[in-house]
Amino acid sequence: MKFDIDKNSLIINPYHSEGHIYVREQKGYWQKIRRGLSWFLMILFIAIPWLNYQGQQAFLLDIGAQHFRVFGMTFLPQDLMILAWLFMAAAFALFFVTNWLGRVWCGFICPQTIWMLMFTWVEHRVEGTRNQRIKLDKADWSAEKLAKKSIKHGAWLVIAFLTATTFMTYFIPARNLYVELFAGTWSGLTWFWVGLFTLCTYGNAGWLREKMCTVACPYARFQSVMFDKDTKLVTYDAARGENRGPRKRKANSGELGLGDCVDCNLCVEVCPAGIDIRNGLQYECINCGLCIDACNDTMSKFAYAPGLIRFSSENSMIGKISRAANLKRVGYASLTLLTLGVMVVWLNLRMPIEVSVIRDRNALFRVDYTGLVENPYTLSIINKTQQPLHYQLSVQGVTIKEFKAPEQILIEAGEMSLVPVTIIAEPWELAHKVTEIEFVINAIEDPTISIVKSSYFYRN
Repeated sequence: MKFDIDKNSLIINPYHSEGHIYVREQKGYWQKIRRGLSWFLMILFIAIPWLNYQGQQAFLLDIGAQHFRVFGMTFLPQDLMILAWLFMAAAFALFFVTNWLGRVWCGFICPQTIWMLMFTWVEHRVEGTRNQRIKLDKADWSAEKLAKKSIKHGAWLVIAFLTATTFMTYFIPARNLYVELFAGTWSGLTWFWVGLFTLCTYGNAGWLREKMCTVACPYARFQSVMFDKDTKLVTYDAARGENRGPRKRKANSGELGLGDCVDCNLCVEVCPAGIDIRNGLQYECINCGLCIDACNDTMSKFAYAPGLIRFSSENSMIGKISRAANLKRVGYASLTLLTLGVMVVWLNLRMPIEVSVIRDRNALFRVDYTGLVENPYTLSIINKTQQPLHYQLSVQGVTIKEFKAPEQILIEAGEMSLVPVTIIAEPWELAHKVTEIEFVINAIEDPTISIVKSSYFYRN
């Protein structure tokens, strides 16, 4: 159990429990921003799988076919370097934002927070206010309690199931998934993954809640490394608030020897993590701003200035100028832009075709009864576009007697084809036993798609 210390009486009060946290519902400026962002991200999460591009789902991570479709581009396992650069850019961007605005990601954008507060909103609608929920949980089981608990958990499971189904549309074509759902033809594998993600969402947002942030998520543990004296955090102005204590609304706090904090504890009751921000910076704080809105409501009732709890840096709190840019922040921003730049360059240089030349190591060459030298090859050609294409093959670097290869090779979108090729040449026309050659592969429909692969021609 944790204890919050009343600085006036020095009495230790067991206010904060490690058990279930009953969050009071709160409205205000920062909650409007958070809810607006939550709605935007939720709509984006649902809508992206339904976007079409060139007659296909624009964003699809097809694990079975081992290709990832992102609008006009198809990425194969060989292209996963782009994923590494993307994760690096996201990490540096997160470090930059953390150094600037603290754990604003956790409080306003993190899916765990969005779903946790969504489940809490359902709890408010079904079981009532914070005090009503505490009373309900302490009451003996009755038909009313059973009904409310059943409705709440049923609603949570419905939201979790819809969340899991929506998540699966990123891996299975959305239209197929829902058609099969209503037709009752989902495979066992689909039911397994939807069921697993449903239970994870239900457990994380409904039961674990803030424990996912404080125990499971490593970000809370190392975030302080990225903080400095210019980082904006949810901060309690102790110089203005202390000594804290209750008083009547029209009472003169100066005569009572009290600061602006009326010790209403609303900042604790609205906190999803159940902490008291007045005790200073704590790793459990997710910078959601709920305590700021609650405190500002109280300040307005007592005709005090808002901002007793506010987003502020350490330098601002002690009257120093808070720098908008410092070495750490500029470094994180530079690394973010650098990795994004590398991604753009990589994408521009990336060819929508991949070719490998495979030699038969048991027979590098053959000599037929007429004395001609044959070299067999197998070309592995991957079409990385989202349209079927015809390809033509040619060879350079050697005088060819005969070139045994298909005139045109049709390869479907995102598919690989193995093409056997044989080159036949006169041995006296080859100056060396090993001659470097080049295979040229061109797409007939799109002349810009062309690639050259080197190999060798052997003779006796």
